[in-house]
Amino acid sequence: MSETTAAPVDLFEKVRNHERREQLEAANAADLNPYFRLLTSQAGPVVEMEGRETIMLGSNNYLGLTGDERVSRAAHEALDKYGTGVTGSRLLNGTTPLHVELETELAEWMETEATIVFSTGYQSNLGCLQAILGPGDTVIADSGDHASILDGCKLSGAKLRPFRHNQMDKLERMLQRSQTDGGGILVVVDGVYSMEGDLPDLPRITELAHAYGARLMVDEAHGVGVLGKRGAGATELFGLEDQVDLRMGTFSKSLASCGGFIAGSSDLVEYLKISSRSFIFSASGVPAAVGAALEAVRICRDEGPALYSRLLSNAEYLREGLRSLGLKVVEPGLGPDGEVATTPVVPVVIGDDWKAILVWKALFEAGVYTNVAIHPAVPHGGALLRTSLMATHETAHLDQALEIIEAVTSQFDDLPSPDAN
Repeated sequence: MSETTAAPVDLFEKVRNHERREQLEAANAADLNPYFRLLTSQAGPVVEMEGRETIMLGSNNYLGLTGDERVSRAAHEALDKYGTGVTGSRLLNGTTPLHVELETELAEWMETEATIVFSTGYQSNLGCLQAILGPGDTVIADSGDHASILDGCKLSGAKLRPFRHNQMDKLERMLQRSQTDGGGILVVVDGVYSMEGDLPDLPRITELAHAYGARLMVDEAHGVGVLGKRGAGATELFGLEDQVDLRMGTFSKSLASCGGFIAGSSDLVEYLKISSRSFIFSASGVPAAVGAALEAVRICRDEGPALYSRLLSNAEYLREGLRSLGLKVVEPGLGPDGEVATTPVVPVVIGDDWKAILVWKALFEAGVYTNVAIHPAVPHGGALLRTSLMATHETAHLDQALEIIEAVTSQFDDLPSPDAN
């Protein structure tokens, strides 16, 4: 019998003594934890959270379609026909006619040869990047890219060369360095950055990627159902659909469901179907979610422009209102016409993590819900209150929210002003 020996380090020591434990315990003790709050009604412009009516300025339900009767009906019909789940991966017994219809509709909407649908948006990025990149390749990613992109890059084993957010000189430097790495090169950027709500300089990124022989992928999670005449995202907005190799989108935002997709060439999609681990080894999206997403896509294709216009008008209304209160709002950048390219994400810079949490709590208690982003979701000293809009917000909702925001923020000293660096 071998002797029992102890490992040099207890694997669970990090659970007891992680770097944020004291901060988390203090926040919980004072009921200041802004995360995992309970939503007790449907997602809409006004919700019930923890027993009180709250103006929702923190949802990605951009078009308000989670409450649309047609989307609900489609989910019910899918549930009735196919049951609560298919209990298998798409590769095996998990493909229904709904999945195929959804992929066909998405390909037509995105104006690409094909699409592949995943069970979550996270899995879409993870599985795509893991499949197309390998240890001999290089991936160049904006530092503001979504975590699922960075995780997919790490899983692939490719050499990761990050560049500072939206800094085109830094992107070019990484492209220059990648020329001696020896493998293929992929540049990955968000179409709308989820925390900052700003756009990439996509024309310049496309130009640089082509100049250095790199492929280009755009994560349109916050752009699909928002930007462009068809609502196909930032890639459409800038007129670059034929120059972007890969696009990703999700169903959990404008499309009122859960899941995600990759759009691209037919040969690429066929390769992903047999190579993407998160596609092959995950259960297929449940029928109700697929049915809801399919109906939401059809609504976007039929009625989208009016919904997009209402959404972005609401975002600009709130942005101007926040500016008028003397708050520092992250600017979204410029569109192809040189005008401000409004997005539905309108973040207010607070700076200090604790101050951001205190402002969040005061707003929450006063009846306005926002998302709070602290390090490591944002850089040190860059804490944000991230507001986001819906097409179904009424002007009265936004006016009431601005009144509350003014009353709350006036109680705090030294909040960053619009002119602060």
